[in-house]
Amino acid sequence: MADQLFGGKPVLQFSTGHDRRTFLKWAGLVGVGATLAAGVVPTTAQAAELKSGIRAGSKAAKAGTDIDILNYALTLEYLEADFYAKGIQAGFLSGRELDLVTPIADHENQHVAAVTQTITTLGGTPVAKPNITYPAGVFDSRDNFLKNASVFEELGVTAYHGQVPLIQSVDILGAAASIAGVESRHAAVIATLIGGNPFPNQIEKNASMDTVLAAVTPLIS
Repeated sequence: MADQLFGGKPVLQFSTGHDRRTFLKWAGLVGVGATLAAGVVPTTAQAAELKSGIRAGSKAAKAGTDIDILNYALTLEYLEADFYAKGIQAGFLSGRELDLVTPIADHENQHVAAVTQTITTLGGTPVAKPNITYPAGVFDSRDNFLKNASVFEELGVTAYHGQVPLIQSVDILGAAASIAGVESRHAAVIATLIGGNPFPNQIEKNASMDTVLAAVTPLIS
């Protein structure tokens, strides 16, 4: 992506090293989201294990579970829901823009509820919402908010498309594909609001493994 979400600054602070390592693992496999994480730093041995798992790619994915993937998605949904709530509360959107962005905020809250319920139904434990701290300027203006929203939505689309080949359950695969479709609509709406291209690619792209390693390594070294 040409633009970095939140200026490339980490915004997620996990309460445990386990939650952070799990998020980084799946962010690495899917190819997005790793640079959002801050906080607990893993030991040297854990860092080596994480890098090995990322390089393993599809092998590591097969060793994971659908609950792991859903918790990764839930973390991103927490962040999206929080981001839109604060953007609307800032009060610089009105008229047609507010009419379009408010349903997006509602959708993200519904995604949090849906993914949480799915994890619980599968017998898993939903990951706790991490502490979220935004860098200065994100909510200072309509332009800053919508610019970050555009990058965020493209990230969300890429995240769900990256998870599709890793999911084992047909039912979960269908649900993930449905959410990915909604995220794509969000991306198109926000792109239109900022005068961008609502249809940037014929086929959604994923980051290369080299790109992923370059992003993750500084966080775990």
